[in-house]
Amino acid sequence: MSQQFSEFEVKRLLLIWPLIIWPLTPGSMYSTLTSLQRKRYLLVCINRRAEDNPKGCCAAKDSEEVYRALKGEVATRGLAKLEARVCTSSCLDQCATGVTVLVEPDHFFYGRVTVADVPDIVDGLVTGQPVKRLVVTADQNEG
Repeated sequence: MSQQFSEFEVKRLLLIWPLIIWPLTPGSMYSTLTSLQRKRYLLVCINRRAEDNPKGCCAAKDSEEVYRALKGEVATRGLAKLEARVCTSSCLDQCATGVTVLVEPDHFFYGRVTVADVPDIVDGLVTGQPVKRLVVTADQNEG
């Protein structure tokens, strides 16, 4: 027994079919999704360790407050939709310089970040210039 579809049902199926098969096939929808990606991602370490751990942790240095302030400042300046996304992260292996923020795809770290540094970091996103006083250098990187 064959099933017949109305013209409306056929048109509806043709409209949603790309959405159904998209994960299985390459095509123009991929470029649409990649265009939704932000230009930069800021990963804020909020890792928490035991208080007696010699490495310490970013969470004990108020990284969660830095994350909230950074996320809020990016949103307030209208950068959250296209320019920058602020995310939390577990350990970024930069414990000696925590609170640490990894900036991608530029691939550099900000270290010893405080809430007071947030406006300067967001200014750097706008101008495309890193905040030099916060950038972790190779000699500071002890993991």
